[in-house]
Amino acid sequence: MFRRERSIPLRGSAAALCNNLSVLQLPVRNLTHFGVVHGPSAQLLSAAPEGVPLAQRQLQAKEGAGVSPPLITQVHWCVLPFRVLLVLTSHRGIQMYESDGSVMVYWHALDAGDASLVQAVFARGIAASGHFICVGMWSGRVLVFDIPAKGPNIVLSEELAGHQTPVTDIATEPAQGQDCVADVVTADDSGLLCVWRSGPKFKLLTRIPGFGVPCPSVQLWQGTIAAGYGNGQVRLYEASTGTLHVQIDAHARAICALDLAPELLSAAEDTFVHIWKLSRSPEGGYIEVEHCHGECVPDTQVCGARFCDPSGSSFAVTGYDLAEILRFSSM
Repeated sequence: MFRRERSIPLRGSAAALCNNLSVLQLPVRNLTHFGVVHGPSAQLLSAAPEGVPLAQRQLQAKEGAGVSPPLITQVHWCVLPFRVLLVLTSHRGIQMYESDGSVMVYWHALDAGDASLVQAVFARGIAASGHFICVGMWSGRVLVFDIPAKGPNIVLSEELAGHQTPVTDIATEPAQGQDCVADVVTADDSGLLCVWRSGPKFKLLTRIPGFGVPCPSVQLWQGTIAAGYGNGQVRLYEASTGTLHVQIDAHARAICALDLAPELLSAAEDTFVHIWKLSRSPEGGYIEVEHCHGECVPDTQVCGARFCDPSGSSFAVTGYDLAEILRFSSM
């Protein structure tokens, strides 16, 4: 069971975008960082365990070429083996900052040359894998950036071509040195999932077809893909083969966020956040799912939810037109 804790005030509400909350815990300093986007700016907040906000910073989307201010589509902390970078995506480009947002170390402008006049140009979907950061694009491509141990010498090392519609989300899992392991999954607006093996050259291992419904959020858990869809379903697939293990009719409306730590958190536009326990049966290795907790955020279009610590003992929720980050912790 979870109980409501002291919320963290925002200067404005979160934009109505999926995955609109990023969380970075700093155990050494006993702090938690929160990142939320709205319009052309991103709010970064630091809070102590009791929820008292200690610092706030606002980052603006880099203008690039254009007449109107660009809109930020996502903010996400990427934890690499040797450093942590904060990544912003927008309609104009990709910005990478030091973890506190104080220094921008890299800027990648989006090339709208291959977009039609009616096609929106944007980047969305951010994840780190090893010393790479992957970012999804409106065109369906995934950009792979090679990140040095320090400094701004970031290189665009590869572009992955697996999707025909805009990328929605990217999830990764440490490969742990296994051969032919599936450690990256990308999702798109058609519901298609592409499963990759990361490395100096990424390799496409399998495609899991969509069924006419977008997949706004994905996670990877012990070689299993958890995918949340626009019809409220959560589906669990074997990453290496694409085999469907479990289908959960988890929500009444579109899912907007999934997270793992180690339980599975799902949040949707139906105002509910659910916690699910995932396990493998010792006999056949099948995935088993148990519902652990449900939390309603009344009259709110939830747009982001994340666990706040690796044990999953607390989580945070953002909502459209809600000028605060709601926090819940286990009793």
